[in-house]
Amino acid sequence: MEYFELIQTRHSTRAFDGRDVEEEKLRCVLEAASRAPSAGNMQAYDIYIVRDVRKRSALARAAGAQGFILTAPISLVFVASPERNCEDYGERGRSLYAIQDATIACTFAMLAAVNVGLATVWTGSFDPDQVRTLLGAPAEATPVSILPLGYANAAPEIRDRRPLEETIHIL
Repeated sequence: MEYFELIQTRHSTRAFDGRDVEEEKLRCVLEAASRAPSAGNMQAYDIYIVRDVRKRSALARAAGAQGFILTAPISLVFVASPERNCEDYGERGRSLYAIQDATIACTFAMLAAVNVGLATVWTGSFDPDQVRTLLGAPAEATPVSILPLGYANAAPEIRDRRPLEETIHIL
């Protein structure tokens, strides 16, 4: 898919049909995430692949009962690992760069998913302690996003964006 078409095509999907995601498509999504830029190329994040229906149900509960997490066959959870880059970047690496690394990796995964015919929705509203515990992630890790991944059950509602003139400031 051409890049600008890809960007126009990507929309948040909260209705999944439950079909399994093919391993080769999942691999494409994960490979794209791994190619995302990161501070010092340290890739200060981890990606947890959650397939188990009980764990997806627990994720949905940790996210305030957002049921679409359960209906997608896979959820990718992007977790910042601040200890990976704090030695080189100190507190800024810990508090910002690791979060940015996980965020950019998730964004690359979202775009790759659309490119291979899958649907996603960025989910940032959740209890990070519950998610960390569910994943068995280290205490210093920071869950950044849950990305349900699957095939759309219906076309998502297309929302308008703010006009470009409202978001740009020329100095």
